[in-house]
Amino acid sequence: MTQTLRPADLGVAELEQKPLSPPSAEPLSGEILVRSAVAFANDTRTIVSSIWESDPGTSRWEFLTRGEIVHILAGRMVVTQDGGAPVELTAGSVAYYPIGWTGVWEVIEPVRKFYVVYR
Repeated sequence: MTQTLRPADLGVAELEQKPLSPPSAEPLSGEILVRSAVAFANDTRTIVSSIWESDPGTSRWEFLTRGEIVHILAGRMVVTQDGGAPVELTAGSVAYYPIGWTGVWEVIEPVRKFYVVYR
């Protein structure tokens, strides 16, 4: 069966809200509210896709046991891999974080993304 989703059409009320916290990421600029809704997960949860929103703030991410592919739907953020140069992501950007990626995300304007995590 083919499943479809229109992430841009989901309302905030359809997303679960909580503060960003480990093990997902470590907030560096105080509490950061995020909202999400799982769109798909296989039986073993080795592949999970979701819609995710974040309020502005800075956080540290470590993809030590998983990788992630993101498509930014709205907003603006800057990601800086440890030892790398900052990269700005805006609506329409796609980014790939391979297993082992570590660095900092700075959400400048509220971000909504669709992502796929793989293990």
